[in-house]
This record gives sequence, structure tokens and C-alpha cells, in this order.
Amino acid sequence: MDEEGDSIRREDLPSDVLRKIFELFNDTSDLTWAIARVHCSAVCRAWRSILCDPQLWNTIDLSTMESDCIRIHFEPYVWVSTTAESRLNCVLKSALCLSKGNITALIFNLDLYVPDHLFTYTAERSRNLKRLVMPAWNRIQKAGIGKAIACWKDLESLTIGNIECANYLYLMSQISYNCMNLRELKLIGTCHLFASILVTYLPKLRVLSLRCSKLSNEDLITILDGLQDLEVLNISHCFVIRTPPGKGVITQLDRVILGKASRLRTFITCMKFQSCIMCKRAREDEGIIRWHKYEQGLWKQDEVNSLAL
Repeated sequence: MDEEGDSIRREDLPSDVLRKIFELFNDTSDLTWAIARVHCSAVCRAWRSILCDPQLWNTIDLSTMESDCIRIHFEPYVWVSTTAESRLNCVLKSALCLSKGNITALIFNLDLYVPDHLFTYTAERSRNLKRLVMPAWNRIQKAGIGKAIACWKDLESLTIGNIECANYLYLMSQISYNCMNLRELKLIGTCHLFASILVTYLPKLRVLSLRCSKLSNEDLITILDGLQDLEVLNISHCFVIRTPPGKGVITQLDRVILGKASRLRTFITCMKFQSCIMCKRAREDEGIIRWHKYEQGLWKQDEVNSLAL
């Protein structure tokens, strides 16, 4: 209301007030701020004009957006409802349009099943990306991975969830060729031979988080020997097994590994299977955490601040 008691039209609100309101959307809990801003952009021209400001679009965060889907027995092993597909398509394309290519961080939910065509569409319109949290892999083809990574030449930080070895190998090779600035990697769940592949294709890596993953003492040695530029390694709550297979679970790191890790600036571990709830969960799930069983958004945590969400 103005001084005379008349109502103020929403399009007449001062632009600085609107900007402050839109900036506060970073704290929304029911919808991600990207979705909230997209909805607001449809209210009127004045609101849309303000929401086209590149400074409001450094990040598109879809970390709370999940697909409405059911599991199936053939590829891609998941069926996504038409409603969920349309919602994701609308939100993501609208956000990309409003951002005008100025996105530097793109954060997907690990359980968001993005189709191949939308993934590559996104990559082509976010070429300044520096940080990426990958969505689920089921509906993204190798060709789509290659096309997207080729767009992200400035990528510095990458988080990926459970991935098959073939896709992981291909992804690492594409990153090695295209992303010369990548220095941070978080693997949520690992695959066979992940350590040797990592050392081969990303030898200049500086920060690596493997928290709540399955690995072996041999993997640790391969990483510590092969990644000579590594400064930070997080293996908190990991399910570490002895090699060869069948030799049991490691409850305490040996002197060889501790000695090799001593050169690191930061080496983060937690193997408290009796007192740490995440260590217990990793052990119960045998190193492949079933995130859907636990608190919502738990997968976003990390002891390395730059990788936490």
C-alpha cells in the first residue's frame, strides 16, 4: 500500500527491492531458487527484465529436483513420467534463457534423470561453466557426454555419482582432452579400476573426495603414488577392502598408506565403524550407499568445503 492506502501494482515495485527479493530465493527450501525465479519471470515484463540480470544466474541449482520415475528391466532401466519430463524441460530451458550463458555452476540431483538431448542443449548454453554436479547417467549416451564436455573447456570442479566403468573411462578421457583446468573431483561411488583410470587421465588433480565409496588399499596406493600434484584427499566413511579380494575390510590404515599420505596438505579419514553413523551405513551398504534410504540431501555433504553443497 502507498501513503494514500492505494495498492501498488507488482510491476511498479522498485527494482532494487525486487532484486533483493530475488536474491533471497537462494534460501528457499520447498523449491530450488532456480525454479522460483523461473516462475517469477512469468509474472510480468518488469520482473522478467530484472531476472535477466546475469549476476542473478551464476548458479543453477536443481539439487532438490527429483524425477518421478519407475525402474524397468531394460535400458535405460528407468521410465520417467511425461509430467516430470516436461517440468524439467521447462525449468531448465527457461533458466538457461534468463541466464544468457552466464552460468558458472550447474548442480543436478543425483536422482534426476536428464535426457541426452536436454543435457547437450544445456551444455551448449553454459559454456562458461566452472563447476558441475552430474545428474543420473541412465539417459545420457556416450556421444552426449562427449559433446557436453567439449563445451565445458573452463571446467574446474566435477562431482559424479555412481557410474559404470565404460562411461567413467570415456568421461575421464574426454575431460583429459578438453578440460585443462579441472582440479577438483568428487566421486560418489566408484567403479572397477577407477584409480588407475584416474591417474592416467587426470594426473594434475589437486583435490579428490571419495567419501562414502568403496575402494581398496591398492587403489589408495595407486592414487597417492600417481597423483603427484594432489593436495587434498578425503576418504571419510569409505568401505576400504584389502587386496586381493576376500581378505576382509580394513578398519585401520597401515603405515605404508599413512606414510605416502603424509605429503598431502590435507588427508581426511574416518573409520569409526562403532561410533560414526556414516561409517556404519557405508559398511552395511558395502560401499555403495543407498542414499534414498537416508536423510534427504545427505549426499551433498562433504568434509572438503569447496565440494560441499
